[in-house]
Amino acid sequence: MRWGCHLPRASWSPGLGRVLQPADERIPFLIHWSWPLKGEGPLGSLRAFICHNGSSVGNGPSSGTHGQLFRGIAASEAIQRHRRNLAEWFSRLPREERQFGPTFALDTVHVDPVIRESTPDELLRPQAELALERQPPSAGLPPLALSQLFDPDACGRRVQTVVLYGTVGTGKSTLVRKMVLDWCYGRLPAFELLIPFSCEDLSSLGPAPASLCQLVAQRYTPLKEILPLMATAGSRLLFVLHGLEHLNLNFSLASTGLCSDPEKPEVPAAIIINLLRKYMLPEASILVTTRSSAIGRIPSKYVGRYGEICGFSDTNLQKLYFQLRLNQPDCGPGAGGVSVTPAQRDHLVQMLTRNLEGHHQISAACFLPSYCWLVCATLHFLHAPTPAGQTLTSIYTSFLRLNFSGEMLDSTDPSKLSLMAYAARTMGKLAYEGVSSRKTYFSEEDVRGCLEAGVQTEEEFQLLHVFCRDALRFFLAPCVEPGHEGAFVFTVPAMQEYLAALYIVLGLRKTTLQRVGKEVAELVGRVGEDVSLVLGIVAKLLPFRALPLLLNLLKVVPRVFGRVVGKSREAVAQAMVLEMFREEDYYNDDVLDQMGASILGVEGPRRHPDEPPDDEVFELFPMFMGGLLSAHNRAVLAQLGCPIKTLDALENAQAIKKKLGKLGRQVLPPSELLDHLFFHYEFQNQRFSAEVLGSLRQLNLAGVRMTPLKCTVVAAVLGSGRHALDEVNLASCQLDPAGLRTLTPVFLRARKLGLQLNSLGPEACRDLRDLLLHDQCQVTTLRLSNNPLTAAGVALLLEGLAGNTSLKHLSLLHTGLGDEGLELLAAQLDRNQQLQELNVAYNGAGDTAALALAKAAWRHPSLELLHLYFNELSSECRQALRDLGSAAEGGARVVVSLTEGTAVSEYWSVILSEVQRNLNSWDRGRVRRHLELLLRDLEDNRGATLNPWRKAQLLRVEGEVRALLEQLGGPGS
Repeated sequence: MRWGCHLPRASWSPGLGRVLQPADERIPFLIHWSWPLKGEGPLGSLRAFICHNGSSVGNGPSSGTHGQLFRGIAASEAIQRHRRNLAEWFSRLPREERQFGPTFALDTVHVDPVIRESTPDELLRPQAELALERQPPSAGLPPLALSQLFDPDACGRRVQTVVLYGTVGTGKSTLVRKMVLDWCYGRLPAFELLIPFSCEDLSSLGPAPASLCQLVAQRYTPLKEILPLMATAGSRLLFVLHGLEHLNLNFSLASTGLCSDPEKPEVPAAIIINLLRKYMLPEASILVTTRSSAIGRIPSKYVGRYGEICGFSDTNLQKLYFQLRLNQPDCGPGAGGVSVTPAQRDHLVQMLTRNLEGHHQISAACFLPSYCWLVCATLHFLHAPTPAGQTLTSIYTSFLRLNFSGEMLDSTDPSKLSLMAYAARTMGKLAYEGVSSRKTYFSEEDVRGCLEAGVQTEEEFQLLHVFCRDALRFFLAPCVEPGHEGAFVFTVPAMQEYLAALYIVLGLRKTTLQRVGKEVAELVGRVGEDVSLVLGIVAKLLPFRALPLLLNLLKVVPRVFGRVVGKSREAVAQAMVLEMFREEDYYNDDVLDQMGASILGVEGPRRHPDEPPDDEVFELFPMFMGGLLSAHNRAVLAQLGCPIKTLDALENAQAIKKKLGKLGRQVLPPSELLDHLFFHYEFQNQRFSAEVLGSLRQLNLAGVRMTPLKCTVVAAVLGSGRHALDEVNLASCQLDPAGLRTLTPVFLRARKLGLQLNSLGPEACRDLRDLLLHDQCQVTTLRLSNNPLTAAGVALLLEGLAGNTSLKHLSLLHTGLGDEGLELLAAQLDRNQQLQELNVAYNGAGDTAALALAKAAWRHPSLELLHLYFNELSSECRQALRDLGSAAEGGARVVVSLTEGTAVSEYWSVILSEVQRNLNSWDRGRVRRHLELLLRDLEDNRGATLNPWRKAQLLRVEGEVRALLEQLGGPGS
C-alpha cells in the first residue's frame, strides 16, 4: 500500500492551473483534503445528498455566470477553471478510500455531522480535564446546517466570520471538503468566489513575506486575472481557513500591525490576522476550522458565530453512514475470485444496525465519524477482498496517520512535539497497564495517573491541557455498560491493544533500573575515554595495581547496560508469546472472529448483567506488536513522529523469534494455530516466518470458519514454504471454490489433505482436478467425504486422477455419487495406476453399479481396498461382493459389512468410527436402517458359528452397534 507524504513546496509552486499532480502525490496545502480522514471520517449530508451520478470529477461544474461581479468573459472563464481545478483536487480519493468500491465518491453521498451553535460564554466556561461526556445542545440554539452558517444571528446582525471547532475525529476536514465541492457544483450560490487555505501550508512558509495576492496566485493560477476584483467582491468572496491551530496568531497591535493592502507583502500570520480583523477585505466572508484548544487565538469580537462539530451524536446518522459506506460495490474480485454479494453486504449492515440499536459501546465509539470509518474499513478487511499487503495493523496505522499526520500538540510550544507521539506516551501507558493487569475499564484516577506521570513544569501542564481538550475524547469514551458508570474505556477495544503494542515497540516502557542504567552508561561513555587515557598514563608512572582493574570496569559498564536492555526485550517477548499461547484462550474463537463479533455483535441470547464476566482477552496485542515491527508500518509511524529504529526492531524480532521457537513447537488447537499464523501475516516478514514455522508439519484448522481473509492469511504465510506438510486438515471449515483456489499453494505442500464436511460441489472439483494435475502436487491422501460432489464432480476428479502420480488414498464417502458416479469410476478407474484405497461408502448405489466397480477394482494393478458399505445393496449382492473379494488373489479387498463370513471384519472399527463421527450430519433414519441390517447380520453370523472366540468378538461388535442405535433413538435390542 502506498502512503501519501508531504512534498517539497517546489512541487506545487507553479499552481493548480498549470500542472495537475498524479493522484497519490499530495501538495501540502491540500494535504488535509486529499486524505479524507485527516482528523475526521469522510462525511456528507444526511439529506441523502445525491445530486448527480458517478464521480464529481467526471461531471463538470454547473455552467453559466454566477452573480453579477464577474461579468466579463475572461473573469467568468477564470472562475470556471478555478471551479474545475478545485473539484478535481478535492474529489480525488486516497487508496484507503478506493477500497470501498469503484463508484464511491465523497461528493455524491454525504452524511453531515451535527453542528451545534455555541456562545462565547460557553467557550469561556472552564472545563474539567477529563470531561468526556457529550455536551447537550444549548436551549434555543438548534443544530446548524452548512447552508445556515452565514445566516444573520439571533439579533439580525450579519455574520461574516464563522469558526467551526471540534476535537480530533469529529469531521472538520470533511466539512471543508464538502463545502468546497458544493461551491464547485453551484450549490452555494451565495458565494461567487471561494478560496481555501490550509493553515498548515501557510505555517510552513515561515517568516518569508508574501502578499495575499501572491499567496492566492501561487496556489490558484487561474485567479491571477481577477485578483484586482477581490476587493469589490464583498461578502460574495469566501475564504476558508482550515486548521487554524497550526498558526501562532498574536492580535496585539504591537506584534502585528494593521495592513489593508492585499498586495503588500507580510508574513502569512499577519495577513490572516488582518483578514480576521476585517481590516483587509472587510466585506469578505471567512470560515475557520480549528481544534478546540485554539479557539481563544481569535478574539471573540472578530467572530460572528461559533459552531461546535459534535460528530454523529444521533444514532440515525451512524446508521446512514454505514449503509452508504458498506453498500458500495466492490472494486472487483480479490484473491481467488472472491467478491462480496449484495446479500452479504445487507447482512453486515443489518447486524451492525442491530448492534447500534442495542446502545452498545460501539454506538458511543461511532459518535466520532473517524471511528465510523475505522469500523467500515475493518469490516471490509474481514469480509471483502483484501488488497495485497493490507494487514489489520496497517489499517490502524493508516487510521492514525489520516487523523494525526503533520499534527503538532501545540504549535506555540517550542518543542514542536508530535500529537501522536504524546498520545503514544500517555494513552499507550494507560493501554499497556490495562493489558498487563487484564482490564478494559479505567477509573478517573487511572486516567489521570497516566496523563500526569512525569508532568512537573508549567509548560508540561499546558501541553497536557491541550491534549485533553483536543484528543483525549478521540482515544477514551465514557463507558455505557451497566455496572460501570463513571468508568472510561478505549473508544474501540482493539485500539487499547494497538496503543499498548505501540508503547512497547517504541521503547517507552522502562524500569527504574533501565532509566538509571542508561543515564550512568551515557555518563561513563562520555568521560570513559578521557579517564582511560589519564589512568593509562598514571599506571605507567606509578605502580598502582588497581588501576588496570578500574580501567576495565569503565569499559564494562556500557556492556552491562546493553545486557539489561536485552533482558528487558526478552521479557517483553516472553510476555507477548505467553499472551499468544494462553491455555485459557485455547477454546475460544480465533482473533478475527472475535473482532467481527465485537463490531457486529453476537447473534443469539445476550449475557445477563448479573452473570460474572469472562476473563478479558488480549489476543490482538501480540498481533499488533508483530505488525508494528514490519517495515511498512515503521515508515508510516515515522511520519507521525513515532520512529522505531531499525536496530531496535531487529533486536525485538530476534527476541520474539527466540521465544516463539521454544513455545511455537507445541501442538495448538485450530483457533490458536490460526492466531499464530495471523501473527506472522501481520509481521509481513517471510524469512522470519520461514525460520519460526520450519518445524510445522501438521496444519490442523478443523472447525475454523475459513473466510476469504483467513484463506489469504494461511496462503500468504505458508504458501511460500519449502518443506512438506505431513497433513493439512480443513474439515468442516465452510470452504468454497474460491477458498480452494486461494489455498492451492498450501495444498501443493501437503501429503494428506482433509476437506471433509465443507459442502463442496461439482464446481470445486475443477480446482481439485487442477491440483491433482499440477506438476508439484505431492498429495497421497485426499479425503472428500460428506461433500455433495455428485457424479458431475467425480467426472472432473477422474480427469485429475488420470494425470496424477502421487495419490494413493481417496475417500468419496457420502458424496452423492449414486449409480452414475460408481459406473463412471468403474469405467475409468484403470486410467490411474497408483491408487491403493478407494472409499465410496454411503453413496446410495445399487447392486449393478457396486458390482461393476468391484470388478474394476479387482482388475486394477495397485488398488488394495474398496469400501462399499452403507450402499443400497441386496443380501445377494453383498454375498457376491464377499465372494469376489475372497476369490481375488492379489486383487482389491471389498469392505461391505461388519463381517467376513462368520468372523468379524478387520475393518469393523473403521466403519463404526465413521458412523460415530458423522452421526449428527447424516440422515438418521437411513443410518438407523443400515445399522439394523448390520446388527441382524451380526446376530445371524453369531448363531452360525460354534467358535467361542468368534462369538465373543461378534457380541462385542453387536454391543457397539446397539449403542449407536440408542444414540439414534432406535431399539437397542
